[in-house]
Parts: sequence; structure tokens; C-alpha cells
Amino acid sequence: MTHPKAQSADIVLLLEGTFPYVSGGVSSWINQIVRAYPEYRYAIVFLGSRRKDYGEFKYPLPDNVVHFEEHYLHESSEAHPQPGARRGDAQGQALVQRLLDAFERGGTASPEAMAAFEEVARQLMPGGAVQHADFLYGKRAWDIICDVYRAHCADPSFVDFFWTVRIMLQPLWLLARVAQQLVPVRAVHCASTGYAGFLGGLLAQTRGVPLILSEHGIYTKERKIDLFKSEWIRDNRNVFQRDPTELSYFRQMWIHFFEWLGRYCYQHADPILALYEANRLRQISDGAAPERTGNIPNGIRLERFAPLRTQRPVEPPPVLCLIGRVVPIKDIKTFIRAMRRVVNQRPEAQGWIAGPAEEDPAYAEECRNLVRSLGLQQQVRFLGMQRVEDLMPQIGLVVLSSISEALPLVLLEGYAAGVPTVSTDVGSCRQLVEGLDEEDRALGPSGAVVPIAEPQQLADAALRLLGDTQAWQAASRAAVARVERYYTDTLMFDRYRQVYEGALARHPGAV
Repeated sequence: MTHPKAQSADIVLLLEGTFPYVSGGVSSWINQIVRAYPEYRYAIVFLGSRRKDYGEFKYPLPDNVVHFEEHYLHESSEAHPQPGARRGDAQGQALVQRLLDAFERGGTASPEAMAAFEEVARQLMPGGAVQHADFLYGKRAWDIICDVYRAHCADPSFVDFFWTVRIMLQPLWLLARVAQQLVPVRAVHCASTGYAGFLGGLLAQTRGVPLILSEHGIYTKERKIDLFKSEWIRDNRNVFQRDPTELSYFRQMWIHFFEWLGRYCYQHADPILALYEANRLRQISDGAAPERTGNIPNGIRLERFAPLRTQRPVEPPPVLCLIGRVVPIKDIKTFIRAMRRVVNQRPEAQGWIAGPAEEDPAYAEECRNLVRSLGLQQQVRFLGMQRVEDLMPQIGLVVLSSISEALPLVLLEGYAAGVPTVSTDVGSCRQLVEGLDEEDRALGPSGAVVPIAEPQQLADAALRLLGDTQAWQAASRAAVARVERYYTDTLMFDRYRQVYEGALARHPGAV
């Protein structure tokens, strides 16, 4: 496939594992944002794991994407010298030692450690003092890895530890090379921290261009879920978490690494945007300067869904629809288990799972096996990717059973079509269902909120709504009123236009 190339762009979007290769809420939002501002010329830098992990584009590139490049974090195209002992650069070794000492004294929150990290990041650039080959083959790098393992690790084996450190850190040199070679841009926009956020911070640090950060979910929290999803426990606020002291040094190392990348991105980003207030406060607790933070909620195009309201029946259809990827973070299994209870009381009920199953085939197969073991083959259907507009007139409830979300577009799309929801108490979902403030709450509930991983409570909430036509219709009216008042794409686009204009005014030079 031939990708567009340009000599310059107005705004570069740094995207890790999302648009245009992966469908989902963040990718849909990116597609919205780029198409909303045809006057701006966008460059896109896509960061993936390995090329084989991705198929074809899920979204065509908008016409105003003038430059596209892709880089794979765990594939190296660099030519390295033959393995052998390297003395390494004395300046680079001193910088790395300074960073390690500062971290031992103050951790990720230490200003001294962040200053050292910034200097190390700058020296990762091609020609810098901290060279990739020294990391791969230098004796000092080897000694540091051995010392850390001896001091902290009871497991895993040293071989596993050694290769994990390489996998974790090697992408930083790739990203430094990308930062040096990227075409000139006037502003940088990241959709997450993590590796994309590191690249954004490096561009801001080395080029002086404004960095905008829009976090849908909090990257460090989501990576913790990825690392420990089989071990999460629920506390009384229905937040999945682990006491850090219970985790091995090996896993804590991953967490601290992502915290470093997050703080580095926060250090250089202005503004730092969340979708809702709880996430903004989480950003501050993770190191973001409060005065740089703000909220811009997602918004949807009402005219796409409003006509569907007239196609909906007066009585609630006994169809529960989960629209999303078949992956563990969506907790599809809780939805399936809830359907067993729903079908016990409403044998005609259907459970639809509408979303791609290719991202985690093993988990998808486990979900299909669970359907079979519960005898739900006739009631639970895996539909794959579907047009949301085709689903909405047929369903009674949009169900969200996730263990982590931010501000789910799928709930807003359902609301615009007049479909209430039953959702787990994650992200902004309680705000979306019950309202944010007194004026919002006066609109009434647009569904029900239930705890995470509680199939019985999810089923009972769905049965109450589907079994009470008046309550279901009232929830439908509240859903429409809420999305029309607070969550339109027009509101979102107006706010982001101000963000872009402010950033570009700080770097007005032509590129």
C-alpha cells in the first residue's frame, strides 16, 4: 500500500495501536477529529507492535492526511554491529548512572529524576551519548541489568528478565530516530501517553513544538489491567486494583516504566485533556500540572442516529446488545453469564455481541466455549463488525460489561438513537447514566449502573428495564435529552478548535 508523504504538516497525530489499523472508540474519535478540520494538514505516525499483528486499514485516510508513516516497536530495521564487548560512551554512562541514583532517592516523582530522564531522552537521539549499540552490547549495560536482577528479583529467570528489559527499552531508540527524522510540524497531538507520549515529549523537548495530550483512558491504568487482568480484585468502589507491595519486582518494573513515560509526556504537554473529571484528577495524581489539565468529553453526530428513533418499537425489544471488541477488558464473559439468567426468565431474549473477535482469538474462543457450556447457542450470537445504525432499531438495551472504560462512544450512539443502557460502574458511565450535576441529573436516569463482574446484578437490571415499558421509555427520553444537551460533536469540535488555534498560535512559523 502506498501512503501519502509530504515535506511538512500542520499537526502530527501520534497514535499507538489505534487508527487506522484498529477499530474502536479511540479510532472513531480520531477519524472524527481529522475530518472535522479540513483546513489543517495532518501527519499521522502509527506505532504498532509488529507488522504481522495488523491487517489492512479499518478506516480510509481522510483527504487532509498529507503524510503517513508507521513504525513497529518490536521489529528493528537498524543495522547493528556484531555482538561484542563495547566500552560505551563515558558521558552516556554517567547520565544513566545519574538517572538510576536519582530514581533510587526519589522515585518517579522526583524533579531531579525527571531532569535526568529528560537529558537521557535527548541523548537517545542518533549521534547522542546514550547509544543503542551500547545498550545492546555494552558491558556497563550488562552489569546494570545483572545488579538489578540480583538485588530485586526472585522470579522470573534471569533470561526472561534480560529479554524483558530489552523488549521494554529498545523502542525508545527507535522513537528517538523517528523524532529526529519526522517532517516539520507546527503542533503535536498525542492520543495517549506510553510510547506515543514519549515520542510526543521528545518532539516537544527537542523541537520546541506545542504538545497536546488527549487521554481517553489513563494509559498506566490500562497497562496494569493488561498485566494483571487474571489477578484483579474488586474493592468497595468497584475499581480493579492490586496493592503494589503484592506484585513482583518484575511487574512493578513495567508499571514504573509506563509511569516514567507518562510523567515525561505530562512534563511537556499543554493542554492535558481528559474526557471527564475523575480522569483529570487521576492525571494530576500521576504528575500532571493541574493548571494544564481540562476536560473535553466525546461527542457524536446526532443527525446520524436521530432518524433511527422513529424506527424503534413502542415496547422494549428483548434484545441486549454488547457493541465492542471481544477482548478481556470488555469482560464479555460477564455478559454471557448474565444472559443465562436473563434467558431463564425471558426465554425469548437474545444477547448480541457486535464487534471484532480477531484481536484476541484465544479469549474469543473461551467466550464461545462459555456460550456452549451454558447452553446459550440459540440465544447468544457473535455478529462480528456491524453498522451501528443497523443494530439500534432492533435492540432494547446497549450493554457495557467492561472492567475499564473512559467515556464510551457506544453509549452516546445508543442514546442518540433512543436506546437506554445497562453499564458497569467504570469510567464516566455513572455520569452518563445518572447525570453529572443537578441540572443533568434532573433529566432522569438513562438506564442502570451495576458493579463490575456481577452477572446477576447486570441481568436483574436489564430484566427490570425490559420488563417495565414506562421505565424503559423514560430512560429512552432521558438518554436523548442528555446526549443532545451535553455530548454532541459540535460542542466537541468547537472546544478542540480552540485547542488547535491556541497551540498553532504558539508556533506560528510556516512549515
